Amino acid sequence: MPVMTGCEQQQDAGLFVQAPAQTPGKDSAEANRLTKGTIVAVGDSLTAGLGVDENLAYPSLIEKRLAADGLFFKVVNAGISGETSSGTLSRINWVISSLKPDMVILVTGANDGLRGIDAKLLKQNLDQIITILKEKKIRVVLGGMKMLPNLGPDYVKEFERVYPEMADKHHIPLIPFFLKGVAGEKTLNQPDGIHPTAEGYTVIVDHIYP
Repeated sequence: MPVMTGCEQQQDAGLFVQAPAQTPGKDSAEANRLTKGTIVAVGDSLTAGLGVDENLAYPSLIEKRLAADGLFFKVVNAGISGETSSGTLSRINWVISSLKPDMVILVTGANDGLRGIDAKLLKQNLDQIITILKEKKIRVVLGGMKMLPNLGPDYVKEFERVYPEMADKHHIPLIPFFLKGVAGEKTLNQPDGIHPTAEGYTVIVDHIYP
């Protein structure tokens, strides 16, 4: 199985065994390995799986892929449809205390972009969320988002650079674009053109856990 260090920004199974709880370099790679525990998928409707059976949303598919590789994680779907990054920040302490994650897959911010919320607020929220998680020694994998061009090139550029900046700052793995291979593909999205179908989620998981 491929192994990835916390500062690399690419997509492979190593995201789920090697996302460091501490800054890279403080411990050996082997000491940082996580091979069992609880992963909590935190985010909006893209995580919740709006419009598809929960068993077909990406958290359940990830759990099955990990189990097939002998990595026995419980993957909890903690997605809430319509949530912005501010909403995620407001409940992250509840996620920690109630769900007790060893790792969090953080995919939030799409609704910020769709609503034209200032990208500076998105950056501030992600910074706080990741800081809170790392202070609790919880590993974090960050899912990046891209935005529709009709919001203007300046906004799109500022929005999209938030994710790699946060990954670099906090030395965490980044999924550069969570919807890679799915966004804009009519056959992989529901009629609203935003939410993936069951087949779309399979494509997403194929990219983040090939």
